This record gives sequence, structure tokens and C-alpha cells, in this order.
Amino acid sequence: MSYLGTYAPTAKPSETPQLKAALNYDFSIGAHEITCGEFKRIMGTTFDDRCRGKDSDLLPVTRVTYFDAVLYANERSKREGYDTAYTYFSTAFDAAGNCVSMESILFHPEVEAYRLPTEAEWIMAADRDWNPSAEWNALNSDFEPKKVCSYPRIHGDFCDMGGNVKEWVSDWLGYFRDTTITNFVGASDGGSLGERIIKGGSYRNDPSSIKLYNRGDVYIVTSAAKSEYLGFRIAFGKIPDAVWMRRDGQVRQNRVIPMAGASVVKKNMETYRTKLVFRNDVSGNLAFVDYVNGSLSVFEFLDTLDSYHPDISPDGRLVAFCTGMEGVSGKSDVYIRPLSENYTKPLKVKANGNAAIPRWRLLENGDTVIVYVSDAGNNKENSAFKSKSTWQVKYANGRFGVPQKLFDGAYHGGISDDNTLAVTGARLLRAKVAKPGMTLANARDTIWYNGEQACNVSLANDGTKRVAFLDFGGDTGIDFVGESYGTHERLLIADSTGKLIKSIAAPVGDSFDHTEWAQNYTGSDPDGGFIVATLVNANGTHKKIVLINVKDGSILDLVEGDELWHPAIWRKKYETSKTSELDPDSAGVYLRPADEWASVIMRFNMELLWKYRDSANVAILGSSRPLFGISPSRFDKSFFAVNFGQTPNSIYMTRDYLDHYVFNHLKKLKYLIISLDIDFWYKIDGPNGDNMFYTHFDNYPGYVYDKNHDYWKDGVPDGLLEYTENAIGSSDESLYMKDRGRYSYSNCSSWRENPEIEMDSTYYDSREYLLEDCKKALISIIEEAAKRNIRVVGVIFPQSPAYKETGAFGRYGLRRSRAKKLIDELSSLNKKYPNFLVMDENKMGKHDYTDNMAVDEDHLCNGGAGLLSYRLNELLLSWEKKK
Repeated sequence: MSYLGTYAPTAKPSETPQLKAALNYDFSIGAHEITCGEFKRIMGTTFDDRCRGKDSDLLPVTRVTYFDAVLYANERSKREGYDTAYTYFSTAFDAAGNCVSMESILFHPEVEAYRLPTEAEWIMAADRDWNPSAEWNALNSDFEPKKVCSYPRIHGDFCDMGGNVKEWVSDWLGYFRDTTITNFVGASDGGSLGERIIKGGSYRNDPSSIKLYNRGDVYIVTSAAKSEYLGFRIAFGKIPDAVWMRRDGQVRQNRVIPMAGASVVKKNMETYRTKLVFRNDVSGNLAFVDYVNGSLSVFEFLDTLDSYHPDISPDGRLVAFCTGMEGVSGKSDVYIRPLSENYTKPLKVKANGNAAIPRWRLLENGDTVIVYVSDAGNNKENSAFKSKSTWQVKYANGRFGVPQKLFDGAYHGGISDDNTLAVTGARLLRAKVAKPGMTLANARDTIWYNGEQACNVSLANDGTKRVAFLDFGGDTGIDFVGESYGTHERLLIADSTGKLIKSIAAPVGDSFDHTEWAQNYTGSDPDGGFIVATLVNANGTHKKIVLINVKDGSILDLVEGDELWHPAIWRKKYETSKTSELDPDSAGVYLRPADEWASVIMRFNMELLWKYRDSANVAILGSSRPLFGISPSRFDKSFFAVNFGQTPNSIYMTRDYLDHYVFNHLKKLKYLIISLDIDFWYKIDGPNGDNMFYTHFDNYPGYVYDKNHDYWKDGVPDGLLEYTENAIGSSDESLYMKDRGRYSYSNCSSWRENPEIEMDSTYYDSREYLLEDCKKALISIIEEAAKRNIRVVGVIFPQSPAYKETGAFGRYGLRRSRAKKLIDELSSLNKKYPNFLVMDENKMGKHDYTDNMAVDEDHLCNGGAGLLSYRLNELLLSWEKKK
């Protein structure tokens, strides 16, 4: 039995409660982390400078991403004649050679191969001899590369699980339940950020802070993360009957799996701003994939509502759905809800009776409406069909208007933008065609397709008025195709008069179902476009959702699962400036699919920069402390603040971001707020530090493109903002953009009674130059600001008051006595530089920020952000009054 998580009240939400994992299979796990020598023998090289030194082969390899570890495991499996445990669609590498993107990665636990251990396996191995104190200084220990720990057949070997470096495990990060699961392999996906788990401690951590239940690092860990204290060990063996846990705590032996990566979908849909929603028929819930987020999580709404026929709003923010389905008469209601991972109770349409098969429309006057029908049952009998009706209801500002009847007949296949055609199908393909000068309400009902059976009717909204539908292998279809076919084995397309113009065959052995035109696809080719559908196998199971290219008939697998119904796909309509001559492969490309969190933040910082360059007069820069702790929306209306906080960060990165971007483009800038994170002034400039302009800059076409154009100092070109907005980002966009850069998902917890100390407080004793170098960088910022008549506030952020009981100033060390002296030195800079002021909100731990204002030992949550922002606002207002 392996015990994951804890009941400890001070643990993180992702570490509680305790889950018991029973493992009923044999596996082996390495007795030590993969060494530099082992990695070089399999992969030919390493990315770790320490591995190049003399006698370095026995050191644990570090600076490896999760993807690097996967590639190592796969390559080792192949060399020893085994199948591979991981599959993926494509890879991408950074300038250092690290694999930083692996689209559509999938772990196959049923394969006997080398792989990363699961968290449950890792804990079973570690729990036998857990003693971080004994391992803390084991970085240069004498490894025995061939030694392994095998479970459940334990050899009694000591596995160094608590020391040296932190370690990747195979699992996505999810949450626990107080239950027992057999053969647990973690969460079904990593959520919108693609979060991963790392285990154990490293040479950087105090032994007392290393807990068996810990699952992460200081910041969010994604598959592309790498550091000098992160490595991995491998396991071997297949996991029979593996079980995943969904976010609702339900366990599954099968998952809903995205098959096509974000880049592949972008190639087809011409934008990453694409969303897919569908019904998981096993649970009865709606689920969706947001392709702007390269990690491709499948989020499922957890409701008691039985949800059918979803449709995405024109702006992509909402989804409408109903509780009844096509071909079945009876009770049905229509609801809407935000298409995001933040749970919101569905809002019901107050219809006059039943409401089914909702479809969004954007009217010529700009109104957004939902069209629905009073009944979606069999439409074969004329009188019954005409007794039903088609309605629309306006939606604006979170409310519905009064439903209005449009016409008789249940036309749930769509209404054309010019209001001249409405279609439907649930046994018969019916159309209502308005003649010139006539409205649809007065138009005559017409039966197309010679009265043969048809269903799954969908009208294109690209202006072509093409109608897609499925049939039952009828004579009319066979005559058009020129050969016989079975029920739903052909997708048929008719023009606006009902004449067949195209047919597309399903893959051999499958048939189509639930066909719908892609929304907002407005390609220039009248024969082009895309249709989303489900594929049904010979057993009648809807195993896949696919994207059909109407032009060439090619089919792209999007999602695979047990029973998937009623897909709808949406893309954002956008046009860049007609005069833009920017390179679309470079402009605004500040992120890669499935990238690390730090790069996600910078991607949105760039969008904020280009979006508000003509408005911002207050800029906030620095580490994750201002990112979490300063709220631009809390400032007075005379201030337009933007938060450019970033992690990881150094004073050098703040300096360079100001020099290259902020000072050049925020023309109205009056006030600069920067974090004085003196406890991590151990950082250095250059490629071995945390300055993105040296470490990651060259990995992204957008930054290189900016640099090659001198950071657009002579003027920002038309279209740069649009290109940035439509490049890959994150489905958590609102968390960064809603409050102009403050990361608003920061749940309150406490300052922690026993705060972590990441660095030895004596580290600076022989490295005083580090503090002086950081101080010089700060002075260069102040001087550049003074040239532009900009005032600078240096904020020392509050940290856990419990640091008063230690020898450390804060989370990253620095002797308290040296910190007090340094704060006095920085405060005295005001004498030479009157545009600079230190705002000390920590006060050596004697501050008034309470436990319910903190995320952890050195970050403020929403409550603390409100108080600090208020105080900054009052300071700026006092300066305004003195003018």
C-alpha cells in the first residue's frame, strides 16, 4: 500500500487529503537518479554544465525537462528491444537542446517498458527508508548505476529518494480523495496549464522542509520546466488495469484523450483560438478542449443536468445546450454557461414550453440570440411538424430577453445569415426557402432529398448556405455517389437549393454521426470549410470525434474516448490590419504549445504591453510577489496600472524588460513599481541566471523578431497586437488579463508557522559582490527612469512573520542583520535619487498583513493584494497632489 498526500492542515490543497494506492503488480525502480554518464550513453549528450566536469559521470543529471526524461525512457526501451511507454505527435527543442514541447503526449501504462515511476510507485519506494536529513548532502555520493529497488519484491536496498535532486514522476498533477484506488496512475490530464508532479527534495532544501507528500516546487511545474536541482529516475514494468482520477474525484480506467495537437488544429483552422465542446455520453456531461492551451486538457462540467447538442457562442465565451435530443419528442430545456473551467451555475432559458437544439446567431443589428425549437422529435408527419415551432431569444449582459416565435415548424438545423433559408432533419430533410421580398415566416415548407430519410442536418454559416447531412444509404445518395454504401457511411452536402454537390466517405469500417459545420470558419474558398463529426465503429460505439476537411475529404482525429457525442467546434474570427507586412510565423509568437508557466506569463505580459501601450501610466514589474500581490484595478481612476510581474525573475530581467520594451512603448508612464526581492539577490546576470533575455529569449520567434527590428522603437507596426492575441496562449487567459496582469487565481491560506528557507542564510557571507551587483542594476533602473521624469517605488513585500524566529530574512535566505543593513542602504538612495522611494511592507516581519491575506510564506492572496494596492495608490495620490 502506498500513501499519497496527507491530512496535515498546513499542506497545499493538491496534497490533501490522503489517498491510499494499492499496487497489485511487480515493478522495478532505479535506486538512484539517472546519472550524467547514463544519460550521455543513451542520448549522446546532456544539457547540464556539471556533467562536463571531471569525474562527473556519477552525478545526477539535471536541467532536464519532463519531455527529456520521456525521450530517455523511450530510447532506452528501444535499445533493449522493448516497445515504448510514451507516444506523441511532434517535438520541439530549445537552443540548449532540451525538448520543450511534445504535442499529444500519451502514457501507455499497459506497455512493458522503461518509463518514469508513478507517484504511487515513487512513494512506495521512498517510504521504506525515508530520511532526508541523511541524504541532504549526498549530491556527490558514490552511485552504483546498476542497483535497483524492486517492488513488491524488495531487496532491502536504500533508495536515495529524499536528497540530491528533485525528481520527475510520470503523473499529471490532480487532486486526491480520501479513498483507496488500485493501480493508481494519477490525474487524467494536467488541467489548463498542464501541471506535472515532482517528488523529493534537493540539495537546496532544508531537510526539515522535505516531506514525503510534497508534490511540487515553489511555482507551477509544467512538462517544459527545468532547473539545476531537478532530475529523474526511471522505472520498468507494465501497469495492468491502470486507473486515473478525474477532477470530480471519479475514477476511470479509460480517458477522453486529445489526439491532434494544438499546432495541427491551428494548421487546419488557421488559428489557435479554437474550441471543441462535446457530450461525454458515459457521464452525460459536456466536456471541452481549448486549443489555445497547448497542454490540451479535457475539462468536463460536473452537473446533474443531462446535456445534449452544445453550441458555442459567436465570441467563444459561452456554450448553449439542451436536455433533450434530436429525434426524440418530449421535455427539454435550454441552458447556457461560460465555456471555462471556473464553475458557474447554468442559466436557463425561460421558454414558452419546451426548448431544444439551441443555436447561437449574431443578427445584423449586432444582437446575439439563441434560436431553438419547441420539439426536436420525428418530423416525418406534416401536421405534427407544423404544430411545432422555431423561436429565438436575445441574450445580453448575462440575461435573456423575452422569447419570440419566428415561424411554424421545428427548424433546428440552422438559419442562414441573410434570413432566406432554414433547414432541419429528423427523418426528412426539410427546408424553408424565402423568395425575394418574402420573410421566412411566410415561406413555404419544402422537402428535399426526394423525401428519403436524412438526419444530423447542419447549415454552414459562412455565407455559402451549404447543407450537410447524413442519410441511410438511400437511392438518391447512391445515384449521386455512384456506388452503394451503408447508413451514415457518407457525409452528403447540398447547395442552397437542395442539390447534392459533394459526398465524403467515412473511414473503412466506420460511419459518421452528429455532423456539424465548424463555426466562424470564413475561408475564401466556397468549396472549402470544415465539419466536425463523431466516428462510429462496427460495434456502434462513438469512439472518436473528427474534423473533416470538406475541400479534400481528409479526416483529422481530434478526441478519442468511450462514447463521445454531439461535437461542436468554434474558431475566433479575426483579421489583422490590411496594411500589415509582418511575418505571421514570427510576429507575436512568444509561446510554444505545452510550454512552462514562466513563458505563459511573459506571453500575456507582451499582450498587455501592446494592448495598453497608449494608456498605461503606472507599470508594475518584478517577481511573482507583485504578480500575485498588486492589483491594477484597485488603483484610482487617475492611474492606469499594468502588472508585468514575472517568475522566475531577477533584478536584471526587470532592468532589461524596461530597457527593451516598457520605457520605449509606455509613452504616458509616470510611475514605476518594482519588487525589491533582496532575499534572492543571489541571482546573477547572463545565461546562468534568471534573466529571460539570456536564458529563453532565442527560443521564441516573437522576441527575436522584435530584437531584429530594434524592439520597434521607431513605432509599433500595424497588426502586432492582433498577431500576439491570436498566437498560442492559455485557456486561463482571464486569470492574467482580467486584472491587467495580476495573476488572480491565488487562494488564501496562511503565512505558515514553519516557513521554508530555500537558501542557506550564510550564502552571501563570501559573496557580498552579488548584493552589490543587484544594487547596481537597481540604480541603473532608477537613473533611466529619472531621464524620463518617472518616479520609482521599490517595494519590499511582506513575508511570513515566522522568519523573525530564524536567522533568515525571508524564503531565500540572507542574514537578517545583513538584510537590515541593505534596506537602510537602499532607502538612503533617495538622497541622491529623489525619484526613488523604498516602501518596506515587510518591516523585518513586524507587518500587519494577516494570515488570511497570504497564499504561502512569501506571496499575498487577493485580500493582501487589496491592502498593498490601496497603500500604493495612496502613495501615488500623495505625489499627484504635490504637483
